[in-house]
Amino acid sequence: MTQLMPTIEELSMFCKRKGLMYASSEIYGGLAGLYDYGHTGTLLKHNFEKLWRVYFLGLADNYYEIEASEIMHENTFVASGHLKNFIDPVALCKNKHVERADHALERKTGKRFEGMNKEELIKLMQEHKVLCLTCGNPIVNIEVINMMFPLNMGVGQSTRAFLRPETAQSPYVNFKRQLDVMRKKLPLGLAVIGRAYRNEISPRNFVLRQRAFTQAELQIFFNPSLITEHDDFASVAKEKIRVMFADSRDKGVQELTCQELAKKLPKFYVYHMAKVQQFYLNEMNIPHEKFRLYELNEKERAFYNKYHFDIELELETWTEVGGIHYRTDHDLKGHQEVSKQNMEFVDDETKERFIPHVLELSFGVDRNVYSLIHLGYTPDKERENTVLRIKPSLAPFTAGVFPLLSNKPELVAKAEEVHSLLKKGFVCIYDQSGSIGRRYARQDELGTPYCIAIDFDSLNANDVTIRNRDNTTQIRVPIAKLVNTIQKLLEGKEFEKAGKIVQKD
Repeated sequence: MTQLMPTIEELSMFCKRKGLMYASSEIYGGLAGLYDYGHTGTLLKHNFEKLWRVYFLGLADNYYEIEASEIMHENTFVASGHLKNFIDPVALCKNKHVERADHALERKTGKRFEGMNKEELIKLMQEHKVLCLTCGNPIVNIEVINMMFPLNMGVGQSTRAFLRPETAQSPYVNFKRQLDVMRKKLPLGLAVIGRAYRNEISPRNFVLRQRAFTQAELQIFFNPSLITEHDDFASVAKEKIRVMFADSRDKGVQELTCQELAKKLPKFYVYHMAKVQQFYLNEMNIPHEKFRLYELNEKERAFYNKYHFDIELELETWTEVGGIHYRTDHDLKGHQEVSKQNMEFVDDETKERFIPHVLELSFGVDRNVYSLIHLGYTPDKERENTVLRIKPSLAPFTAGVFPLLSNKPELVAKAEEVHSLLKKGFVCIYDQSGSIGRRYARQDELGTPYCIAIDFDSLNANDVTIRNRDNTTQIRVPIAKLVNTIQKLLEGKEFEKAGKIVQKD
């Protein structure tokens, strides 16, 4: 029987109740499009960021993370085109209520309308009789606004700056300095995990569309003449990639090998498509059928992207959580023109001179964290509670530690001893409040993969029971081997082989 997917409303209440994420400035009624992470959400977010960092920086030797200012010089966005082109269409009714025009059409029709101009959107609004979401009146006009947040820095003759609307510009303005420091070697990867800010017209769908959000991006600078090759392409050549092409969307998702894709797309690009898919299926444990790479056509994608596939996961609907963008030399060329700094690379061996091209791997951290919660959220009728089934290494807490009975000092003392042992290497939670069943249920809802109980046998045999979140199977393990056992389980060892089974469902 197919499990019903939770709604965003259900999940927002769940996240609030479990301390994952909730409205910012909540005691004052909140601010639209801004959310805070509670302690459990922060742990989950940091685990995702750690996984992303280890995986993508491990793709090549010359890939490194930098940390850059969130406030950037005005000319950064003259060069990037954001001051001129970073605009969204706003639909207005006679009462001046606003909603993003393409989103209003999508809400009405279920189709996408990215990249359309004002006249096209007005015509479609009239054809589909789109009404204001707030008051129900017809849409009477469409305007455009720039989505960046301006800042005036200092006093008197202040300096004009902007909160960055994407983290990508940070590696671009750092490229020249980093290339010199790193001894002029390509490909060069500069990654950023950090905040970006956009003045969204109508933030919606919980944390899926925010005004302040976290991105994880890897900008890969490379020689454009080598885009048709990749040294490691053979390792992915036979892997099937789940793609939906812009010119054949009626066929749905197709599964093509990288060799087949390389007939339409450069190998350098296809290789990274495969690595992105491996990250979601193998590292995040996203179900195969819930993942796809969705191609944007010329009208939908940014004009500077030669190739553009959105990374999408099926939640309530297919939802963009990232993208793979071949941005050509647009960014460095723009910064060279405005800054008057030479961005060219000269190959010492071939003497070839060029402005490096950029392949961008871009991920919305908040959207990916939300996706883990959405796809892992599993109501369990037998247990009469919800189980958050996410990969053990991503869970906020690795283990919960409980004394079987909280009114027995000897059990409490032993449980505290075990907790002290484990928390040196893992994020663990200690709980002695309520029945053991209720404590298990609380950890199920947080996604805690292993619950460790200390009972009277533990006092004599110096061992504990470990309960598996997903099937409630329990094994018995000596305390002396507990740290090693937990580590092996996180690395993928089969639970039933990690100790002596004492209860199996």
